[in-house]
Amino acid sequence: MGRDDGAGRQVTVGSADDSETPILHIDMDAFFASVELLDRPDLRGLPVIIGHRDGRSVVTSATYEARKFGVGAAMPVSKALRLCPHAVVVPPNYAAYSHFSGEVMRIFSDVTPLVEQLSIDEAFLDVSGARRLLGSPAEIAALVRERVECETGLTCSVGVAASKFVAKMASTRAKPDGFLVVPKADTLAFLHPLPIRTLWGVGPSTEESLRRLGLATIGDIAEVPIAALRSAVGNAGANKLHDLALGLDPRSVETTRIEKSIGHEVTFHTDITDIGQLRVELLRLADKVAVRLRERHWVARTIGLKVRWTDFTTLSRSHTLPEPTSVGRRLHEEAVSLLDGLRPLRPVRLIGIRAEHLSPAGDGALLWDPDEDWREAENSVDAVRKRFGSSALAPASLLREPSGGAGGPRTAPFPDD
Repeated sequence: MGRDDGAGRQVTVGSADDSETPILHIDMDAFFASVELLDRPDLRGLPVIIGHRDGRSVVTSATYEARKFGVGAAMPVSKALRLCPHAVVVPPNYAAYSHFSGEVMRIFSDVTPLVEQLSIDEAFLDVSGARRLLGSPAEIAALVRERVECETGLTCSVGVAASKFVAKMASTRAKPDGFLVVPKADTLAFLHPLPIRTLWGVGPSTEESLRRLGLATIGDIAEVPIAALRSAVGNAGANKLHDLALGLDPRSVETTRIEKSIGHEVTFHTDITDIGQLRVELLRLADKVAVRLRERHWVARTIGLKVRWTDFTTLSRSHTLPEPTSVGRRLHEEAVSLLDGLRPLRPVRLIGIRAEHLSPAGDGALLWDPDEDWREAENSVDAVRKRFGSSALAPASLLREPSGGAGGPRTAPFPDD
């Protein structure tokens, strides 16, 4: 199956039984940081952080040399520099990341049409139909790794397995710059020694609940009575975790990616305590989310609010609408209602809106359309913006300097968009 190479990786050396392992999970290594190093070879081997030194920027990516000091994505750059004071901070270049993502995905598509892109830097491939031309799954994995490095200068890690879940686990174990084949017959031998935190769906709170049952490994989850799991994490969570712990994952590679949610958030340079300012920022964010929904011809049934206090405590609240919408004013009203429910209001560091439970616009007739007037108005605004630019029109309350201190707040889509 694979061996520990002494550097904390588990990689395949020599031959492995890949006869029943048609699924590849390919993950680029420290993608954003690696792209930056293509133009800055002098920084190779050094701890590098992708982000901004100013304000409240968070770490977008970091080289493995920086990660050894505990630096991680989404960590405030200020904290990362306390952990690794000698790190080099490089501002992000999203145009370059998009370019290289396109190049990498093109290589994947050359191998097989069955590519499920998960994010800008990772994808699942089903290579069942490519064997006759390109060889076994392990040989295809080696070919992809070679092409990616030769054509882009970047490295990737590849997991090869019988299912998507195990392939993703394998690529994680092989990082950086390695590949691991998990033969179908060895699936449980691979999974069961791993700690429970490596299992999909196990975050800090779920891990704590499972540890209270005395569970430490994936094998423990597979062996514990399902009733005990249900008492700890609920019926749905217990069934999912139990199946995964047994290596059961029937999902196929889906070539059409349907977004599960669309969101935007803002991190303020200065904590905000004025409810009026927060409502204005929510209007700005709601407008951005609504525009993206309409561009993609989606409507959302659930509106989510994300708030992070000054002490980094993060709260999420959501509300499901009687009728789905892509109207910014409706998103704003629902988000403000959720915000008003958070009392007492503490200094706010970050706030965001997410549209969830998406479906194609026009699927089924509405029972009623309470937003008809606003819908027509926003469609007209879309037409003007399309012709004259995105800044041609905006709600009147947004026609002022952004709040949040000098330079305004830093806005971005939610990281998992």
